[in-house]
Amino acid sequence: MYQQGLSLRERKRGFHLITDEVERAMPELREFQTGMCHVFIQHTSASLTVNENADPTVRKDFEMFFNKYVPENDADYVHNDEGSDDMPAHLKAALLGNSVMIPIRNGHLAFGTWQGIYLCEHRNYGGSRQLLITAWGTI
Repeated sequence: MYQQGLSLRERKRGFHLITDEVERAMPELREFQTGMCHVFIQHTSASLTVNENADPTVRKDFEMFFNKYVPENDADYVHNDEGSDDMPAHLKAALLGNSVMIPIRNGHLAFGTWQGIYLCEHRNYGGSRQLLITAWGTI
């Protein structure tokens, strides 16, 4: 079993592919014939998901959808001390989740043809984001 932290640089609000960064941070993945890789984000206003890695318009549509269905400046929000994007960021993160789990096969993450890991940045100025990557399996 291996575990590694990864600090992601600050990114603008939106959906960003981070698969390559995760793989670079955990070179031990190459040792596994079969296994699992768990990627956890240590924040409550950003999230992770696995989705389309080829067409960038998918990531733009994700951002449009979540902004439409989880709007800012809702008068009913009580938690708004950090700005109008604060509570919506928490809600979006709760909807998408704080972790992804990907099988490992023959030393590689076993994605489908057009899959990758997204960092879903829900804040206008979220800062750097911390991930914890854990991998286990048969060597």
